[in-house]
Amino acid sequence: MVEMLAPVEVAEQRFVSVVEDFDDPSQEWRRLFSELLGTFFLVLVAAGGGMIGHAFPDTISRTAAVVAPGLMVMAIILFMGKVSGAHLNPAVSFAFSLRGDFPWRRVPGYVVVQLVGATLACLFLHWVVNVSATFGSNYPASGYSGGDAFLMETVLTLGLVSVILGTASGAQNLGVFGALGVGGYIALAGLWGSPISGTSMNPARTFGPDLVGRDFGSYWVYIAGPLLGAAIAVGCAFVLRGKGGGRAGSAAAQGDLYTEVRQPDQA
Repeated sequence: MVEMLAPVEVAEQRFVSVVEDFDDPSQEWRRLFSELLGTFFLVLVAAGGGMIGHAFPDTISRTAAVVAPGLMVMAIILFMGKVSGAHLNPAVSFAFSLRGDFPWRRVPGYVVVQLVGATLACLFLHWVVNVSATFGSNYPASGYSGGDAFLMETVLTLGLVSVILGTASGAQNLGVFGALGVGGYIALAGLWGSPISGTSMNPARTFGPDLVGRDFGSYWVYIAGPLLGAAIAVGCAFVLRGKGGGRAGSAAAQGDLYTEVRQPDQA
């Protein structure tokens, strides 16, 4: 009996050692799991508002539907931002890397798990709510072109990424209070911008319901707009605060787990 338990105990000790060694650079899986879980919850709320609102008419107002994702992002940043940086958005990962706060080699992994998390959230909603995931996606409003929605997504994402990069800078790092700024901006942008484009600002948030609902007709808007807006925000950050890659920005972008700093002499 003792001989049979020994291998189990050894395996258990090895597992505990792997999980507890936060300084091991091979712990990238922890970051990726964090991004997958966080994006799952974000899209669960963001796409869920439209899907549940369709299943139960007159129960969820537009105000509630656009404010809920902001509150969820606020909560996610607070509970797991220190692990992965809580990007939850390919446009944010792109912006952090372009800014020099996040290694480019990590971007593909982050983007993949963000898309997977969004897809799993929509599959769950489709299974439970039993309505098409298209009701939880984003589309240009009737009477407005894809170009109109593209411009709206570009400008809204410019604001979002500017808030994210600003609260992650060495001069203005707000720690956990950055969650209030980011979550508040998402809610505010949704309150006035959602009628035209849906206020996605996030390629993963729209990818999930489009994949599950099998409708990518307007998806280009929700890739091109957020990426262009993110790139412009990085340019604005350079004008406002100079180069990135400092200690505060890198810690905010990467979390506290094996943070790499390009410019360690910069705050």
